[in-house]
Amino acid sequence: MNTSSISLFEFFRRRAASGESLALATVVGTEGSTYRKPGAQMLIGDDGSSSGLLSGGCLEADLIERSRRVIATAAAEIVTYDARSSQDPVWGLGLGCEGAMHILLQRLDAASGYEPFAFAAKRIAQHERGAYALVVASEDARVAVGTAWHSASAPTGAAEAMIVERARNRAQQGGFENITVGPAGARLTAFIAALELPTRLLLLGAGADAEPVVAIAALLDWHVTVVDHRSAYLVAGRFPASTTLREAQLAQVSMAVELDDYDAAVVMSHHLVADAAYLRALAAAAVPYVGLLGPAARRRRLLAELGDAARQLGDRLYGPVGLDIGARTPEAIAVAIVAEIQAFLAGRAGESFRLGARRNA
Repeated sequence: MNTSSISLFEFFRRRAASGESLALATVVGTEGSTYRKPGAQMLIGDDGSSSGLLSGGCLEADLIERSRRVIATAAAEIVTYDARSSQDPVWGLGLGCEGAMHILLQRLDAASGYEPFAFAAKRIAQHERGAYALVVASEDARVAVGTAWHSASAPTGAAEAMIVERARNRAQQGGFENITVGPAGARLTAFIAALELPTRLLLLGAGADAEPVVAIAALLDWHVTVVDHRSAYLVAGRFPASTTLREAQLAQVSMAVELDDYDAAVVMSHHLVADAAYLRALAAAAVPYVGLLGPAARRRRLLAELGDAARQLGDRLYGPVGLDIGARTPEAIAVAIVAEIQAFLAGRAGESFRLGARRNA
């Protein structure tokens, strides 16, 4: 199994640009405990390469083999993996995951415009809401399993119109659902899922230790913007291709980027004057998480310099930034920073799962 380390959307962009046919694997249902939940996706190339994981690596090899048939025939398939028993008849490996997954495999190709994944890629790149619908069961001979629509589709039939309308509602509400529509003998069951818009991260400071932060965030498909007043630091080759680089004088940061658009910002210029300017701009914005690199003494000095503006930051300021994992190297510090942002946005404390298990025992 050759699983690519590049993001799902970068994998798609590269393969679609060359007109290659792909297989899209989507989790459309689960029971019990599973590695990924409904809506999780994986892309597989016709050469067996792939991006994304739907399990801890247990199922991907089989999915890749099945995808060859799906790409060759264009006939979608529903695959069920049930590991709720150590006597799993499919694998006989005793996976012990205590769950079952239902996965739709469908072909994406140039003839169909790579839909619905192309729609998702475009909406996510523009950070716009959306949802897609996949037919997972059909009694209508005219509509095959794997038929796809999305929230911007123009429906042509009554059942399709009902599904698209639910997709439009789901785009606003988030989450996923399975619905069945249509009369007996022509019923359609569709899995509908809202697009999960990526975290938007702003790094203020493009020093060497910004590189691993951006690299880790890129693996999570976060949209990252790096701002610095020093043009020599803003070299495209230092960061993943998806990174947005902005040069801005310290007094003009709020004009260079729309600060309120970001979910999190990290101030890490290693320059007191610059960090003070960045914090002052963020204090006047609505960014919910503001991280500050450096020790507590440096934070206190900067807040004293900010004066009244420091009160506007309030509990939004996380400094020193990152979880306490004993990080000492730039790479480990980057892990601590990204992990804290992930925990904050998920509403979690960032503690060990074992501690929670002990409390609930």
